Amino acid sequence: MTVKIYGPTASRAARALWIVHELGIPFEHVALEMKDLKGPEFLKVNPNGKVPAMVDGDFKLFESMAINLYLAAKYNKNGFWPAALEDQARCQQWSFWGMTEVEKPLLTILMDMFMTAPDKRKPDAVAEAQKALPRPLAVLNDALQGRDFLLGSTFTVAGLNLASVMSWSKPIKFDFGP
Repeated sequence: MTVKIYGPTASRAARALWIVHELGIPFEHVALEMKDLKGPEFLKVNPNGKVPAMVDGDFKLFESMAINLYLAAKYNKNGFWPAALEDQARCQQWSFWGMTEVEKPLLTILMDMFMTAPDKRKPDAVAEAQKALPRPLAVLNDALQGRDFLLGSTFTVAGLNLASVMSWSKPIKFDFGP
């Protein structure tokens, strides 16, 4: 069976596209345009009219982190979804942490730099976002001390999900030096 992933590559759908590649899951990428999101066919997949969304057989799911955690658990390969309940909880912890602590400031900066007309930019919001990042990044730095991956010695869905959030830092050329 082929999993369908809905959404443009340059969106949070990239997370789901990354995991299907990582796990070797047969998939179909349905790259929608913004005008398609409110169409009746897509609203049957995600009534919110947002991407990403996924269809796996008769099962429909939206929200990028939920999609990735589901796919990791269902199509586990080489411990990508850990066996221990505690490590599964850590996968969820780091996935949600990335979205709640890091993604908003990174996207605030990205949107202002690349998707906002110069006369509409909000330098105060960007400054606030830049000021908000060092604290959560220090938490991440501490968590990675003495290990190569978030959950020890292997790459898991926790690392993929967090890396997908951190990828927003690349186009804004965020300085991780400090």
